[in-house]
Amino acid sequence: MFQIGPHTIASQVILAPMAGVTDLPFRQLCKQLGAGMVVSEMVTSDTRLWNTRKSSYRLQKDQDDALCVVQIAGGDPHMMAEAARINAANGAHIIDINMGCPAKKVCNKAAGSALLKDEQLVADILQAAVAAVDIPVTLKIRTGWDTNNRNGVSIARIAEDAGIKALAVHGRTRACGYKGEAEYDTIADIRQAISIPLFANGDINTPQKARQVLDHTGANAVMLGRAAQGNPWIFRQINHYLTQGTELPCPTTEEIRDTLLGHLQALYNFYGDYLGIRIARKHVGWYLKDKQGASEFRKEFNRLEETQHQLDSIRSYFSTLPRTVAAA
Repeated sequence: MFQIGPHTIASQVILAPMAGVTDLPFRQLCKQLGAGMVVSEMVTSDTRLWNTRKSSYRLQKDQDDALCVVQIAGGDPHMMAEAARINAANGAHIIDINMGCPAKKVCNKAAGSALLKDEQLVADILQAAVAAVDIPVTLKIRTGWDTNNRNGVSIARIAEDAGIKALAVHGRTRACGYKGEAEYDTIADIRQAISIPLFANGDINTPQKARQVLDHTGANAVMLGRAAQGNPWIFRQINHYLTQGTELPCPTTEEIRDTLLGHLQALYNFYGDYLGIRIARKHVGWYLKDKQGASEFRKEFNRLEETQHQLDSIRSYFSTLPRTVAAA
């Protein structure tokens, strides 16, 4: 349990923001299954682009959520301040700033992890965003620009001095992308340098790995991204292991099926049938990864153009699986 401003976070497992993944239906599902905090998909700080269909979906909030965290990205302090101000006015409880995304299309616009090269600009952006709102502002970074320039400790100190209330660190540099293994020594060094809540991110995909990373880094929580795709039960499993020291059994075939069906229905409700059907395809691919006959099934599933046909096909596929099949 830890605090971000006035907000108490009861779980040590947090859902990382992921563009194209952590939409409202997925965030709600992860919250139900034990995520202590969930973060929206990254939204550009250029408010002129908020009228696009993509941004309109990303900006939608769960009105019943007591903790709405919106992530913004950009490289101009004034635009970032304005984006923070508008999101706060629209009901966000926490503003998260993205300085961790390694994607070229983000870094080419001098945003995301590209900002780590310019510590003065980092300070200017953080100070402007913090000053613009009366709600907590948090930050997500990488350990540095490349393996020869791991300036995560310096950035962390700048963040704390600017009034940032919590820091998430992915254990890779910008140059690493998602290749190789995450390293946690830099995160442990950052823990020694700052006193605000710290979240360790990168390659945490089992309850045991979560425990190891927390012990090694001294972080307050772990942040999960790709490990939650198609496996939202991981939050429940890690929570149980961290609090009880024992492993929960994997979800049954029936629970996987019912959770997936509920997720698909939530996608249709949120996006409408046309988009929902298409977005469902990638989630089904994640849920069924490594499952018996999944490759052949997905080829057929991806041709379906009606919601009821998708739902019926999922029920039919799961009826062929042994009842003892566990989550991948």
